[in-house]
Amino acid sequence: MKTEVRLGKKCTIRIPKGIVEELELKEGSKFILRVKGDQIVLKPIRDPVWLALHGEKFATITHEDVERISTEEQSRVERK
Repeated sequence: MKTEVRLGKKCTIRIPKGIVEELELKEGSKFILRVKGDQIVLKPIRDPVWLALHGEKFATITHEDVERISTEEQSRVERK
């Protein structure tokens, strides 16, 4: 989505509803703001739940791996 916005009072920029919905933003969302050449880049800082549901997956683990790790951790805790 692409839209034109205007710099308002106190240098504020209103994010249009369509972009808020497309990016699944909500009131209180945090962002990284940076300058890249003559552009302003505004990147949402996603919370861990959003990342778990929508973020890029970079590792895989099987059910068997989870069971093995759980058993090892339980044994380690019981030895203490």
